[in-house]
Amino acid sequence: MKTALSVLQVLLAILIMLGILLQTPKASGLGGTIGGSGDIGGGYRRRRGLERSLLRVTGVLIGLFIVVSAIDTYIGSH
Repeated sequence: MKTALSVLQVLLAILIMLGILLQTPKASGLGGTIGGSGDIGGGYRRRRGLERSLLRVTGVLIGLFIVVSAIDTYIGSH
């Protein structure tokens, strides 16, 4: 059981990293961070379509990772 949880943790961690890396940055570079990217609103915009879905899936994966980590820790201490 502990091995299966550890493998699941590694798979979730890899999927979380991919989800984060696939997301489009709101603004790029130091100018975008300060708000001088040239776009109206300083580069901040709403996420739509695939970006919104990717953000939600990444959030769910992070939640699952936390739950699996807590279960793994509980099983490891007992």
